[in-house]
Amino acid sequence: QVQLVESGGGLVQAGGSLRLSCAASGRSISITTLAWFRQAPGKAREFVAATSWSNVNTNYADSVKGRFTISRDNAKNTVYLQMNSLKLEDTALYYCAARPSLGATAFESDYNYWGQGTSVTVSS
Repeated sequence: QVQLVESGGGLVQAGGSLRLSCAASGRSISITTLAWFRQAPGKAREFVAATSWSNVNTNYADSVKGRFTISRDNAKNTVYLQMNSLKLEDTALYYCAARPSLGATAFESDYNYWGQGTSVTVSS
């Protein structure tokens, strides 16, 4: 079984930065690919970023390219999301997700394990 625990959310002003963390426990093979998704109030959950085991294969949503950076520390079984130049529209509940296969896919259905989420609120 895999457990994912997110942290680092909070309230930040537009233009500011936050770093989210997701600590994973369980079989390493089950967390070959780690990703971040988000769900804004009243909207469907959407893909943010993903990275496979080596940090070489990464994928970003167009809306966050150039502002967000995903990275992972395999020794700590932790994935991070550095969020810079935050905008009001980045306000959402951010979820960590994991899958046992290679491929930094953006499809929610490809991920087997999910965290409970950490809230990010960007204010003007």
